[in-house]
Amino acid sequence: MSARLHFTPGARTAWHSHDGGQTLYVIDGVGLVQSRGEDVVEIRPGDVHRTPDGQEHWHGAAHDQFMAHLSITEGPTTSGDHVTDGEYGTGA
Repeated sequence: MSARLHFTPGARTAWHSHDGGQTLYVIDGVGLVQSRGEDVVEIRPGDVHRTPDGQEHWHGAAHDQFMAHLSITEGPTTSGDHVTDGEYGTGA
């Protein structure tokens, strides 16, 4: 499945994972992505970010930037908890 998603500043997904993984192609703005237990990674236009099969993660816009990306998923999504303001702000 593919989708084009737009995030307003500070907006982000919940923690989630994808059977088969997910690839993000950043097309505009500045975003953040984090896999559970890892550091937050900044993503910018032209960046391609791959999350492996079953790895829990979140992604969204930076605090003060819009962000848009194309998302390619290989299988169903499993949704988790909302990313708290503390997690988003600290990359915990």
